[in-house]
Amino acid sequence: MKPASFVYHRPTTLDEAGDVLAATHGKVLAGGQSLIPIMSMRLASPPALVDINPIPGLDAIEVTDSWVRVGCLVRHRALELDGDAYAANPLLRRATACVAHPTIRNRGTTVGSLVHADPAAEMPGVLALLGGSVEAYSHSAGTRSVAAGDFFVGPLECCLRDDEIAVAATFPHPEPRTGSAWVELARRHGDYALVGVGALVTLDADRHVVAARVALISVSAAPVVVDLAAVADGATHDAVDWTGADDLLDSALEPEADIHATAQYRAQLARVLTRRALSAATADAAHRAAA
Repeated sequence: MKPASFVYHRPTTLDEAGDVLAATHGKVLAGGQSLIPIMSMRLASPPALVDINPIPGLDAIEVTDSWVRVGCLVRHRALELDGDAYAANPLLRRATACVAHPTIRNRGTTVGSLVHADPAAEMPGVLALLGGSVEAYSHSAGTRSVAAGDFFVGPLECCLRDDEIAVAATFPHPEPRTGSAWVELARRHGDYALVGVGALVTLDADRHVVAARVALISVSAAPVVVDLAAVADGATHDAVDWTGADDLLDSALEPEADIHATAQYRAQLARVLTRRALSAATADAAHRAAA
């Protein structure tokens, strides 16, 4: 199928883009790897597309002592390969490398994935796990920062207003001696994950687990973050038993069945992949603590 007819706009400044978006009630086009397919299937028929690719300054990756800021024109592949971002926050590369196929990552944008808010997408889970935020801009109201917990409203729905453009996302760095991991299972390589789990585990100076949390995708309408520090109960990194996470997960998750998996299968996957992610993150934390 082909998309329904629309008007194409190609502004060259952010102010111009904001004005056009407010006037047309259209959609922002950055990478288009999610938007164009759903338009082609007539699942979305915006009256206009506002192509922001000509606007300078939106494709930067900034790394500070506290966070990684990703502009809205940064491609997944650019973030995946950025050495400074990886050194500061390895989870970004570990999750981005699981996004679809290289061809998609070469064009698709990280911020665009956040705005698309697919409950099976990796980057919304990363933003939620790290407690990040999205910077939203409109010409009339200026800029506001939206925390991850408030940004995702439901499946394929975020809190952006019709005249707002997500111009950047900020991913805070984990605490020192924190290890990370991202694991997922898909029916075929590059498909959306049946379940995906990101994990962060933090050790103290004596290598006892002092913090642990996970974010799960494909189990709810939005990413689900679960604090699992109580499972470790202060154990050392080489003695912690993550099998106790199952009960906490079961109480936090209510996966639904679809054409890809039953609810029971997804719940079991969530348990297994959470244990794997926590174990990998614990090993990573121990490695970092020893460095």
